Amino acid sequence: MAARIDLTLDCTDAQLLAEFWKTALGYVDEPPPAPFSTREEWLAQFNLQDDDSVDDAAWLCDPDGVGPRLSILKVPEPKAAKNRLHIDVRVPGHGRCDERWARIKAEAERLVKAGGNVVREFDEHHIVMADPEGNEFCVAAASP
Repeated sequence: MAARIDLTLDCTDAQLLAEFWKTALGYVDEPPPAPFSTREEWLAQFNLQDDDSVDDAAWLCDPDGVGPRLSILKVPEPKAAKNRLHIDVRVPGHGRCDERWARIKAEAERLVKAGGNVVREFDEHHIVMADPEGNEFCVAAASP
C-alpha cells in the first residue's frame, strides 16, 4: 500500500492563502476531525498560547477525496528562498498544442485575478507563478 501524503505551506497569513488555494485547486475547508464539531473545539485540546488563533492555520481538502490534503500554517519567519517542492496545477483537456496553451494562459489569468503573480512563461509548455506570499507553483496541461 502506498503512503498517503499531505502538503503543508508555511505562511504569514493562513486565511489569505487558504482562499487563494481553494480558488486555484477547487478545494474546500476540511471538516474538523471527529468527534469535534469546530476547529476551535479541536484546537482547544492543544493548550495553545494566548496569541495563537484558529485563523493561524487552515486545512483544505479535495471535495472528491482524490488529491492530497493541504495544511496552511502561520510561521514567524518569512519565506527566504525558492521552494524546493512546489505544486503543479494541471489544466484538464487535450487537443493541439495551441489549444492546451490557450487553456494554460486562461488559468494563469484566472489565478492572477485571485492574487497570484506570473513569474515566468515557458511558451506553449507551462507558466511559473507565485501565490500571494510568493510560493512558486506551475500551471501546465494535464497528462494526456
